[in-house]
Amino acid sequence: MPPSILLTSCVPSSVLTRLKTVGQVELATDHLTPAALQERVSGKRALVCVTTDRIDSAVINAGCDLEIIANIAVGYDNIDLAAATGQGISVTNTPGVLTEAVAELTWGMILSVTRRMVEGDRLIRQKAWKGWALDFMLGMELSGKQLGIIGPGRIGRAVAARAPAFGMEVVFASRSRETVVASEKPLVPLDELLVTSDIVSLHVPLKPETRHLINRQTLARMKRSAYLINTARGPVVDEEALNWALDERLIAGVALDVFEREPEVHPGLLQRSNVVLVPHLGSATHETRVAMADLAARNVEAVLQGRPPLTPVVQADTKP
Repeated sequence: MPPSILLTSCVPSSVLTRLKTVGQVELATDHLTPAALQERVSGKRALVCVTTDRIDSAVINAGCDLEIIANIAVGYDNIDLAAATGQGISVTNTPGVLTEAVAELTWGMILSVTRRMVEGDRLIRQKAWKGWALDFMLGMELSGKQLGIIGPGRIGRAVAARAPAFGMEVVFASRSRETVVASEKPLVPLDELLVTSDIVSLHVPLKPETRHLINRQTLARMKRSAYLINTARGPVVDEEALNWALDERLIAGVALDVFEREPEVHPGLLQRSNVVLVPHLGSATHETRVAMADLAARNVEAVLQGRPPLTPVVQADTKP
C-alpha cells in the first residue's frame, strides 16, 4: 500500500501532483476541528498542515504512524514540537521562500501608516474629502529616520536591505538566546532600540520569551512620534496594552498584519484612524504560496522516500 498523506488545506495542482507521486492523498476540504483532525490523522504517515491547524500532543498521539509533519509556514508555534520529537516525527517548515513577500508587505504597511494612505482612502470613499489644504492629513517622512528591527533573521534582514532606498538608518535588537550578528551592524539593547527608533518593526518567532514582548512597559519606552509594525506573530503584541498606549497617545500609530487571537481583533483598534489592519497577508502572493506548498511537499517526498527532510525544525531553532 502506498503511504497515506493527510492534507488539511487546498494547494496548487502542481503541488498536489507531487504529493500523489509519493503517496495516497486525503484532502480535508473544510477546516478540521481538533476532534476531526485526531480522527483523520490516524493511520497517516504524513501530515501537511497550515498555521491555523493546532497540532497538539493529542493529535500527535492519534497519528502514531506519522513520519513527518510538514507545516506550510515559516513559524511552527502551532505544533507541539516536543511531543513530535518524542515520537520520532520529523517536523518541517518553509523558511526562506516567503522572505521577500513579507519584507515587501512590511514596507507597504510602513508607508500606509506613516503617510495615512488607508485613512485617506476611507475618507474619499465616505465622500468626506473637502479638497486640498496645506495642513491636511500630514504624515511623517521616512528619510533621515531610524528603523528599529526586532529580530535580525532572514525577514528582518530583508526589510533592512530596503531601508537605504528610503534614506533610513537601521538598528537591530534580538530576543533570541543565541548571539546573532545582523549584517555588519552590531545588535543594540532592546530598550535602546525602542527609545531611539521612529519605526519599530517586529520579526521574531513566537516563543515564551517573545509572547507579549510588546507590552505596557515597552510601549511606554517608544517615542510618541513612533510607529509600530507587526508582521511576525500576533501574540508578540499585547493588544490590550497597545490599545491603552494609543489611548494615551504614547505612540503615533500602528500597522498589524497578525493578531493576538486571530481572526478576532481587539475592538478598541477597529475604529482608530491611525491603525492599519491587514488580514495576515504577509506571504500572500501567488509566487510565495506556491513555493511554500511545494517546499512542504518536497519535505514529505524526502522523508517518505527515506531521505532527510530539506528544512527540518529542531527545538533549538530561533530563526524567524
